[in-house]
Amino acid sequence: MFTTNTTASASSKPITPRDRSHDIADHLKSDWLGDNPFLTAFFNTLSITFPAGEKFFIDSVRHYRGDISDPKLSADIRGFCGQEGFHRREHQRYNEALAQARGYDLDKLERVMTRRLAWAQRKMSPLSNLAATVAIEHLTAVFAERLLDENSILNTAEPEMRELWRWHSAEEMEHKAVAFDVYLQVGGSEKQRRRAMRRVSLLITLELMKGICYMLKTDGHLYNFSVWRQGIKGLFGKQGLFTGTWAPYREFYTKGFHPWQQDTSHLLEAWESETKALS
Repeated sequence: MFTTNTTASASSKPITPRDRSHDIADHLKSDWLGDNPFLTAFFNTLSITFPAGEKFFIDSVRHYRGDISDPKLSADIRGFCGQEGFHRREHQRYNEALAQARGYDLDKLERVMTRRLAWAQRKMSPLSNLAATVAIEHLTAVFAERLLDENSILNTAEPEMRELWRWHSAEEMEHKAVAFDVYLQVGGSEKQRRRAMRRVSLLITLELMKGICYMLKTDGHLYNFSVWRQGIKGLFGKQGLFTGTWAPYREFYTKGFHPWQQDTSHLLEAWESETKALS
């Protein structure tokens, strides 16, 4: 799981954007995650949120790059933006292929998230947007930890899909402290970041449920009790996707928290070793 001591070796490691492409279009026609319609819809809905979300994260962090004097953090910001930029591109391709393969209305799926983030950039302060980014980056890092675990639910996925999600997860874990460190440097408060976490946790949950229901309805599974039962088990069962995530999520609310107090460097090292073996 995680430890309570900052991992200097992990936090000081260079953040390297990896320009990777993934040939997944054929797999998106089917329930690519363990032949489970609900879990497949869950991950597909996550992908729908990424292009607009990644742009928001990049903009929120990049806004403050002129205020950062530390050379290491400046380099981390560049690495962060590079990684998120590649994620945005790959998930836009993913989403377009998904909509074509399954008859989803991509504009309808993306519309609310895109408009909400555009509103936030117009109406909210840059620091508020950075606080939201910090909160979502923590959620993503906790999620990534589960996906890179040796017992990951992705072990039941089609190999190309597993590779894409693990690549994304590894880079999210690698840069998980960048937005947080920028937030600290520009004077962000603990109260504001906690408030941001409460808000984004609710909004993301609602957005995911809307997307899942839309996809299940389009696929003819919305009122299938067995599909929902298997999906809930996959999320919250004994080895479910969210099993064991409550403690690292809650730690975000503690005084003096820093993302690298949750030492996930061993998962990054294992992923890098696996990637080198496959290349």
